[in-house]
Amino acid sequence: MITKITRCIAACLLWPILSFSQTGKADRKLEKALREIVNEFNGTAGVYVRHLKTGRYAAVNADTIFPTASIVKVPILVGLFDKIEKGELKYHQPLVYRDSIKYGGSGLMQFFKDSSETDISVLAALMMAYSDNTTSLWNQSLAGGGAQINKLMEQYGLEHTRVNSRTPGREAIWKIYGWGQTTPREMSELVVKIFRGEVISPGASERMYRLMTKGYYDEQAISQLPPYVQVAAKSGSVNESRSEVLLVNAPHGDYVFYVGTKNIKDQRWEPDNEAVAMIRKISALLWEHFEPKSRWKPMFKAAK
Repeated sequence: MITKITRCIAACLLWPILSFSQTGKADRKLEKALREIVNEFNGTAGVYVRHLKTGRYAAVNADTIFPTASIVKVPILVGLFDKIEKGELKYHQPLVYRDSIKYGGSGLMQFFKDSSETDISVLAALMMAYSDNTTSLWNQSLAGGGAQINKLMEQYGLEHTRVNSRTPGREAIWKIYGWGQTTPREMSELVVKIFRGEVISPGASERMYRLMTKGYYDEQAISQLPPYVQVAAKSGSVNESRSEVLLVNAPHGDYVFYVGTKNIKDQRWEPDNEAVAMIRKISALLWEHFEPKSRWKPMFKAAK
């Protein structure tokens, strides 16, 4: 009896790590095509893709650490819902915005009037849909800070996915990777866990996944997918890095992929930026690979 109980406890404690282990077979043909694209890129790039139904995957520099930029908002979202699940916060908990917390860059809340009434659901929605920096930093604080979020990432078997900004003890690594860091494989599998209801709780995962399907920024990888296909996604962009993670609910099976870049030569903020163009090219390649009979072709062209 003691042995059975011990084994049960051990299995429960190790589940997050064990469930992250790689399964399925490598798709060498797809991997070759991806490697050819990556090798032409003027910078460092990594790609991870996995078809959830078959388990087949392709990986190019998939375990290399890349800056997350705004993709760090996925771990922040997990941290926020951990607090909600524990009853320490409520999803519709009222809050009051003060312009003293305003942070520039992407997002809308920086334009709110001081003393505007809001709530946590608005913060979460703006963070994921508009990549709102002000609400993201607010959510990071509400979640207990970077250190608490990093503990959660560790619990889910993520060795390299971390929040660096405003996190004690990570000042040196923040100078290298910025707000957050991850690998293509780790962030992809975190999104898969959310999709499958394995993060925090099935209910929390469902709500997080819904939030991830309502993004405003759809002119990169998403632009290469039919508008009638649901996609959960998050992109991240700074001068030296452009990256994106997507889970595509495709007709013939869901697939996840992450394209990470760093040390990019082309740092222009233009629609034809080399890293952005590569992300689009990889997304188009994957759609054609997994949905070969689809006749859909993208018509929309990003305006300069």
